[in-house]
Amino acid sequence: MINWDLVVVGGGPAGLSAAHVAATAGLRTLVVERAAHPRYKTCGGGLIGTSVAAVGDRIDVPAHDRVDRVTFTRDGRREFTRRHAAPLLAMVRREEFDDRLRAAAVAARAELRERVAVRALEQHPEGVRLRLADGETVHARTVIGADGSSGVTARHVGVRYRQVDLGLELELPVPEREQRRWRGRLLLDWGRIPGSYAWVFPKGDRLTVGVIAARGEGERTREYLRRFVDRLGLSGVSAEHDSGHLTRCRADDAPLRHGRVLVAGDAAGLLEPWSREGISYALRSGALAGAAVVDGDLDGYQRSVERDLVPPMRAGYRLLDVFSRRPDVFHALLATPPGWRMFVRFCQGLTSFEETLTRAPVRAGLALLDRLPSARQTRRRAAAG
Repeated sequence: MINWDLVVVGGGPAGLSAAHVAATAGLRTLVVERAAHPRYKTCGGGLIGTSVAAVGDRIDVPAHDRVDRVTFTRDGRREFTRRHAAPLLAMVRREEFDDRLRAAAVAARAELRERVAVRALEQHPEGVRLRLADGETVHARTVIGADGSSGVTARHVGVRYRQVDLGLELELPVPEREQRRWRGRLLLDWGRIPGSYAWVFPKGDRLTVGVIAARGEGERTREYLRRFVDRLGLSGVSAEHDSGHLTRCRADDAPLRHGRVLVAGDAAGLLEPWSREGISYALRSGALAGAAVVDGDLDGYQRSVERDLVPPMRAGYRLLDVFSRRPDVFHALLATPPGWRMFVRFCQGLTSFEETLTRAPVRAGLALLDRLPSARQTRRRAAAG
């Protein structure tokens, strides 16, 4: 017996976007979430223009700050700051942002069950049986998995990953003096570990401070965070949250569907490989998955993702490769007017890295960088000389 047209596993941006689309179209929709809203989520919480546009018809974005200035450093040195006339990012706390998405999905008549974990999925000719942790079985015609890259739905579908990174993050409550120092400004620091960077995101009376680097560099990543916090003069602040997580980017040929089970957001490994920005990919892929279920065209979901999300991801891999090999050159390019314009347009959602990398000057610059030795090779040559 089919209880639900759609069961969504996971109540984050991807799952709640899918649920909102499906419930708005009249499908009997259930969302199961293992935690309870509002719940803390390790995440920088910077919404680019693409994300703001994706939720504009559903919620008022609960922004604690809107950033118009960005300070860039290269491992704490070579600092410069750029300012834009309009805000570049809306800074949200994920517990509040996700809770508003929850309310919008419920208002669209999706049902939400919290503190419910899914243990297993079993497909049969009529749909999918979901076995819950409490022993209950739920029947659905279709399932959308949005329970993260380590969740049960990603394993069921067989998602494979090309890139895995470790992110470490602190939520620091700060006094008024520090709030004034960071209000309207974020900091991005390019680290010593290839492909790594650190950030400070202002959110009213707290700062989100974190670092990310490739998995396998755990101790160096933790040391990077310690040095970064010390350099900021924040080592004496007790963290409200001290957490870590793995981000996973899908392999190019990884499936997004197995039978009547689709995956979206982190569960599908959909995020931008260079910045590891995932909220916009979660919102968009969730909406695409929900639309595919509404249309009865599950194959169309893979086509939509390949059309809309995969090309900018491929460009992000290209950008990450350049950044990992020559962070010094990358840092210098951001200080130029064209580099700053590229960054601004990405933040505002006016262009993707895919579109940027098709421009002749950018292609020429990347070709030049490909011929240059990496920063590590340069240091070795200097030491040998």
